[in-house]
Amino acid sequence: MNIEAKQQVGQSFSIAAMRHARDMTWVAVEKIAAAIRPGMHESEANALGKKLLQEMGMDRIWHPVLIRFGEDTLRTFKERSAGDPTLGSDDIFFIDLGVVWDGHEGDAGATFAVGDDNDMQRCAEAAKTVFDEVARHWRDTGCSGIALYEYAAARAEAHGWRLNVDIKGHRVSDFPHAIYKAGNLGDFDKQPAAGLWILEIQIAHPTRAFGAFYEDLLV
Repeated sequence: MNIEAKQQVGQSFSIAAMRHARDMTWVAVEKIAAAIRPGMHESEANALGKKLLQEMGMDRIWHPVLIRFGEDTLRTFKERSAGDPTLGSDDIFFIDLGVVWDGHEGDAGATFAVGDDNDMQRCAEAAKTVFDEVARHWRDTGCSGIALYEYAAARAEAHGWRLNVDIKGHRVSDFPHAIYKAGNLGDFDKQPAAGLWILEIQIAHPTRAFGAFYEDLLV
C-alpha cells in the first residue's frame, strides 16, 4: 500500500473532530482512574469503565476497554490477563480506551500508581516522560515512524526502563480507521501526519514484574 493510502481518511474527517475525540477520551481516562480503588478486581474496573463511557454519551467503543493491574501491566493488548487480579494497596494499573465520539476515534491510555511503592510511581511517570520526549522528537524532526520507535527504545533505556518493542502504535481516523490497513506506526517508513497516528509507549521495570503504558494522538 502506498503512503497516501496508509494516511487516507474518510469524507467526514476533520482534525478538530479528532482533537475533540482525544479530549473526551482523556476525560474518560481520568474519571475511570479516579474511581478505581485497592481491593477492586480487574473485571470490576473494566465494567466500571464501560459504564462511565456510556454515561458520557460516547458513540461506541471501537476497541475493548482495557484496564490492567499489577503484573498484567506487562501484557500486550492482545494477551489475556492472568485470572482476575485484585488491585493491592501498593500497586500499579493502566487504562487503555478506544472510543468513538462524533464519528471520530479517540485512543488514550495512562498508568497510575496507588500507595507508596516508589518504583511503581516512577514507572508510571516514566511512561509519560518517554512519550513526551518521543512526541517532541516527531515534532522537531519530522522523522519516520521507524525512527520514532528507535528513539523511544533509546530514551526508555536512558531512563532505566525496557521498551516493549512489540507495541508500535497505529492509525486512527474517522470511524472506522481499520479499512485503511495502514500497519504499525513503528513500521511506517515515512513521516507520520498529524492527527492520524497513536504513539504507544509500554515500558517494563528491569527486574520487577510490572510495567507502565502511555498513549496519545500525535498532534
